[in-house]
Amino acid sequence: MKEEEIIDSLKKVKKRSGEIKGLSPTTQTAVLKTLAQELRSNRELILQANKKDCDLMDPSDPRYDRLLLNKERIEAIAKDVETVMNLPSPLHHILEERRLPNGLLLQRISVPLGVVAVIYESRPNVTVDVFSLCFKAGNGCVVKGGKEASHSNQALSACIHEALKKEGVSPEVFYALPSERASTSLLLNAIHLVDVCIPRGSQSLINAVRKEAKIPIIETGAGIVHTYFDKEGDFKKGQNIIFNAKTRRVSVCNALDTLIIHSARLKELSELVKPLQEKSVLLWADKRSYDVLCSHYDASYLKQATPEVFGREFLSHQLAIKTVDSLEEAVEHIQQYTSGHSEAIVTESKRAADFFINHVDAAVVYVNASTAFTDGAQFGLGAEIGISTQKLHARGPMALDALTSYQWVIHGDGQIRPA
Repeated sequence: MKEEEIIDSLKKVKKRSGEIKGLSPTTQTAVLKTLAQELRSNRELILQANKKDCDLMDPSDPRYDRLLLNKERIEAIAKDVETVMNLPSPLHHILEERRLPNGLLLQRISVPLGVVAVIYESRPNVTVDVFSLCFKAGNGCVVKGGKEASHSNQALSACIHEALKKEGVSPEVFYALPSERASTSLLLNAIHLVDVCIPRGSQSLINAVRKEAKIPIIETGAGIVHTYFDKEGDFKKGQNIIFNAKTRRVSVCNALDTLIIHSARLKELSELVKPLQEKSVLLWADKRSYDVLCSHYDASYLKQATPEVFGREFLSHQLAIKTVDSLEEAVEHIQQYTSGHSEAIVTESKRAADFFINHVDAAVVYVNASTAFTDGAQFGLGAEIGISTQKLHARGPMALDALTSYQWVIHGDGQIRPA
């Protein structure tokens, strides 16, 4: 696609974004309901398109699971659309109201951001999640999926456009950029056409977007996740939490990357990680933990840690293990390597839990729970647009409220400001 055509399409989204923020809740609901129906009725076409993408990827690639669609996953995507459909609107809320001494009435009211763009890799479900959230929040929507999911994204985008047309809304409110990399550069430089861009994916993707973007961005995605098993941690809780956080779904950003264990509990380490052998998890153990595990854990899945494994987002069946002598040392290690996504402590000590909460700088901090819960749906927010790891505007799972801003509305009765 030519550069002029891409810019023209972005201009159309910008124009339509001013129109859709005034759509009635009835129309919004109708579009999303129809979209869920389109996904279900076109399931076989979507699966055929997805197979074309999957056939081009090695199944051992960590991204393969993210890319793969099946009947159950398409149904889950449709249900997520219906969940968003049934959520309260985030728009037109009076967030603040007060009257000044001069009689002016000030109101701060929630409004759409305008045009929201999302760049992402591998996950075709993001195409639908992003649209449904942006549309519910009154925003124009631009998506840029990776080339590895191009057939899947085209099929899903067709469902979105069809749902919009059937309900009398211009399809121009949603635009899927070509998968070619050159279109990303155009998007990131689309000043005045795109209000915010949200990259979802690997750290390299986020770094590239940050480096090139001339439009505002919200960083999401990269999760370098730790769980600290404290000297006062409950063994069974810890064993279950570690297993779930690491193996539930290894290719997602909330999956566990580094287990930190207090040296006083090293004697229990082999039993603590024993369930991981069932999933063939490769352990990168520091010297002290390696010495404990070498005679208990399958040698083909045990290696001595190198400095590079700490601070690495594995997105696979791999886990680093770090031994510490104190809570403070555990927190220091986390602060050195965290991406600010999700961090957890397993402890029965309120003092240790409070210290961890107060000193670990992450969007989501857990006490005695798996980091796998960092997810918009699990937080009761509906489908999420990403996990923000920064602090301005939004932090943690981003859903409807994060896709709004506000404007001040001033009601007067002829007041003028004195000279």
